[in-house]
Amino acid sequence: NNHVLARENDASIGERIMQPGNFDTANCASPDNLVIGHLAQFIPINFSGNNTVDAALASTTTSDVGNGTYTGGYGVPNSVTRAATTGMLVQKCGRTTGCTHGRVSAVGATISVQYEAGVATFNNQVVITSTSKRSPFSDSGDSGSLIVTDDASANPVALLFAGSRSSTIGNPIGAVLSALGVTIDGK
Repeated sequence: NNHVLARENDASIGERIMQPGNFDTANCASPDNLVIGHLAQFIPINFSGNNTVDAALASTTTSDVGNGTYTGGYGVPNSVTRAATTGMLVQKCGRTTGCTHGRVSAVGATISVQYEAGVATFNNQVVITSTSKRSPFSDSGDSGSLIVTDDASANPVALLFAGSRSSTIGNPIGAVLSALGVTIDGK
């Protein structure tokens, strides 16, 4: 996401991307051995108009980050995307809540998101709710998780970027890929 990799439009192309990030390291240390890539591009967030995506890309290699989820996740996502539909079952693996399952509760939503830099409005968004009564689909720190179909195909559906404990918001993956001019190199 822009708000993660490009710090809400404040980053410069070529800046280091680290894993774990500064927030997750002691004293916000940033040793060179944590660098997994560099900021390659981002779609600016418009704080005075409408947005479709909160997206950014880092240049990296599969030897630095792999191309699938960790053990217990859905594995490598499919290169074939699917448009979200109401009732669709989805899953994601994220930094904070791990691998979770949910259901698309709405498509085409317009939402306002509070960022440090201000409020931004996003149109045509995907809304997801958890299928678990005990835990949310996502929480703070899960931004950037790829949301895929909850089946063996793991077709990309959306890019997680906002939400609350009761609902998660994702940018439709087709809009993200189109804005960035990329495709998913999956199965």
